[in-house]
Amino acid sequence: MQNEYRFAVRLLSAEEGGVYLIEFPDLLGCMSDGETVAEAIANGEEAKRDWIAAMVEAGRPEPLPTAEAADAARLGIRKDIAAGVLRNRRQNR
Repeated sequence: MQNEYRFAVRLLSAEEGGVYLIEFPDLLGCMSDGETVAEAIANGEEAKRDWIAAMVEAGRPEPLPTAEAADAARLGIRKDIAAGVLRNRRQNR
């Protein structure tokens, strides 16, 4: 199960293309767009999967969503360990 990441969707100005842009603040540079909000979200999900796959392929751990990263830091847990623990908790609910 993949982590749930916050995202923001905004309408770009006509000069910027006039489409809806989706960005994932926890995934630096991960973004996509679409003619509608629904299309932007669907395209964003694909971009998110590809972004995470590229990180894993490069040997980097999947980053934690902001709330989970804050929990891990508060508890003094390494992010890579916390990601596995929190992912397991969600799967066992």
